[in-house]
Amino acid sequence: MNKVTVTGKTVELAVEEALGRLSVSRDQVTITVLEEPKKGFLGWIGGRDAKVEVRILPSPVEKVESFLREVLDGMGLRSVRLEIEQQSDHVLVNFVGDELGILIGRRGQTLDALQYLTSIVANKAPGGYIRFVLDAEGYRKRREESLLRLADQIARQVMRNKKTITLEPMNPMERKVIHTQIQKQKELTTASEGKEPHRRVVVSWKTSK
Repeated sequence: MNKVTVTGKTVELAVEEALGRLSVSRDQVTITVLEEPKKGFLGWIGGRDAKVEVRILPSPVEKVESFLREVLDGMGLRSVRLEIEQQSDHVLVNFVGDELGILIGRRGQTLDALQYLTSIVANKAPGGYIRFVLDAEGYRKRREESLLRLADQIARQVMRNKKTITLEPMNPMERKVIHTQIQKQKELTTASEGKEPHRRVVVSWKTSK
C-alpha cells in the first residue's frame, strides 16, 4: 500500500491518521487535500470532515529505475534490462542486453553522462546522499584493466626516455586509476592539468634536487 485516503475532523488529524496507517513520516509523502472540513449548522447539521490523500514518495532507487527506463525507451533500447544491486557504499545499476555500445559511448562518455544525471535524479529530495554507479555488462572493469595497461606502458616510456608524456583527456575516476598505478614507480611523478572535461594526466621523470 503506497497511498491512503483518510477523513478527519481537521486536515491535520486526517494527515496524522494517514501517516500512522502508512507507517511513514511527513517528509516521505505527498499530501493532497481532497475536501476541507466544513462546520455544520448549529455545530453539527450539514457538517463535513476533512478528506486527504496521502501518497508515499518513490524511493531514490524507484526514481532512478523510472528515469533510466524512460531514457532507454527514448533511445529505442526497450529490450535492455536493468539489474540494480545495493553495494556496500553505492547502488550499482547494470545494463544488460544488446546494442550496449550506444549506452557506453566513446570511452564511456555516454555512460558517465547518464551516471551524472542519475545522481541528480536520485538526490533531488532532502536526505542523505546516495551514490549510483552505472555499468554495462562489465564495461567499467574492462576499461579499468585497459587503463592499467596504458599506465604501465606510459611508465616504461617515460623511464626509458626521461621525457614527459601528456595523456588524452579523462574523467576523474579514470585519472585516479592512472595516477595510482604510475605512482608505484618511485622515479615518476604525475599531475593533472587543464579544465574539465579536457583535464589530462601528465607523467614526468623525477629530476634530482
